[in-house]
Amino acid sequence: MDLTSLLGLALALAGVFIGHTLDGGKFSSLIQPAAFAIVVVGTFGAVLLQTKSRAFVRGVRMLRWVFVTPPDRRQALAREIHLWSLSARRDGLLSLEQYMAKADPFVQKGLRLVVDGIQPDKLRSLLDTEINNYEFRERQAARIWESAAGYAPTVGILGAVLGLINVMENLSDPSRLGAGIAVAFVSTVYGVGLANLFFYPVGNKIKGIVAERVAQYEILTDVFHDIATGDYTRVIEERVACLLAHH
Repeated sequence: MDLTSLLGLALALAGVFIGHTLDGGKFSSLIQPAAFAIVVVGTFGAVLLQTKSRAFVRGVRMLRWVFVTPPDRRQALAREIHLWSLSARRDGLLSLEQYMAKADPFVQKGLRLVVDGIQPDKLRSLLDTEINNYEFRERQAARIWESAAGYAPTVGILGAVLGLINVMENLSDPSRLGAGIAVAFVSTVYGVGLANLFFYPVGNKIKGIVAERVAQYEILTDVFHDIATGDYTRVIEERVACLLAHH
């Protein structure tokens, strides 16, 4: 679990609720299911309208990265790189095929290109294209949270206007006016609050994780290029040092 994310979310919510209470408000006045439904359903409806279904589903699945951080594989990759280098130097490039079975798709492709004897510069070009495609797909998926942050405040205002319409329809009953107006403006609180305390932070954190993976893939691309050109020693050690230092 990413305790930093949990603590950040807890502090954000606590700040809102404690501030509201200190100002004399009641906690129950911020709990409005109708307003929440308008903002959340309306926001994600707008996001889904502008996004391909595959990217939308991928973006929703990425949410778990915010609270359950993907494992840090830098140490494991460093060990694997040393094995690849040692094996290629001792037994030739074909020996790298044994490491492909349990590798992730990018590593499998890189090892396959090395084993197949692809010319080093062509190998780099192919892997760079693979990285660009990966980054584009992941960023498109992560962008749904930025889009949600953009739509939520406006949908919140829409909810407030709908609430005020309902208030105007009940002007003959003064006892319902105060509560009705409060409910109307809670929609705006939900829209602005969700955008700035949840949607934007989630989107930025996911983009950061994607950027880290892209950086690792770029270092791996350099490693595969070095192995293909026969640089097995100091050059690859420097690549491993960069991999371990990057975070």
